[in-house]
Parts: sequence; C-alpha cells; structure tokens
Amino acid sequence: MMEEIARVVANGNSGWVVVEVELKSACNHCDSGDSCGTSAVSKAFSPKVQRFSLQTEQVFVKGERLKLGLPESVILKAAALVYMMPLSGLFIGAFIGNQLAVLAGTHPDLFSIIAALIGALGFWNIGKRAAKKLESDAQPVIIKSLGKPIEIAS
Repeated sequence: MMEEIARVVANGNSGWVVVEVELKSACNHCDSGDSCGTSAVSKAFSPKVQRFSLQTEQVFVKGERLKLGLPESVILKAAALVYMMPLSGLFIGAFIGNQLAVLAGTHPDLFSIIAALIGALGFWNIGKRAAKKLESDAQPVIIKSLGKPIEIAS
C-alpha cells in the first residue's frame, strides 16, 4: 500500500473530512540540482496541493495530520492503461491501415502511418477515460492519525 501524509482542512459533521495532500516532485533529490534544467523548472512552480473528501466515522480537527493509504494495484492499473493503450492503438491502427491500403491498391506506408496515429490517439483517449474512472472509484483509506504538528512559538 502506498502511503502519504495529508492535512485535515475541514471536518464536516456529515461523516466526511476534507484533506489536503502536497504533491511532491522527484527533483531536488540528487546532487546535480544546481546545474539541472529540470530542477530549475521544478523550482519555478510552487508545490501543488490536491484536495479531496474522505468518508469517515472518526472526528478529526483542522490541521491534524493523517496517514492515508492507496493500494499499489490502482496506480499500476492506471499506469498500464495510460501507457499501454496508446501503444496498442498504434500497432492495431498501423496493421489496419496497411491492410486497407493493400486492399485499395494504394501506397501502404502512408495509410499505415495515418491509421497508426489515429489508433494511438483513439486508444489514448479510451485509456485516459478508464484511468480517470479507476481513480475516482479508488478512494484512499485513513490508516492512522498522526496528531497535530508541533508549533514553535517565535
């Protein structure tokens, strides 16, 4: 299970809690951060946060930290859909384009390239929709409460 730390933003009395997770970047974790172009671009954009609601019977206070968990299978399935569907569409489209060109007696290369691009875009769209549905169906679970962070008076 993949785990992430979230902060409680709002707690409704209706059994829902709104949490905020800071999205992390892979940059700034290696020694070449000063000379890396990707690191410079990453620093230019502020850290983004994602807010969502979780259903819970527990009561949490605003500012409390929670450890959330999401099964790896959800992330792996979504990644497979987003990466494998366009690749499959590319090959299927190229094959169909080639067969149609041979039947029509025209140049098969051009038909294959055009059909491959159409297939890749079509299958990418299908994969993206399926990944979004998979993501919306998979809700993170609250593993445990980590309490409120310690505030240092200045």
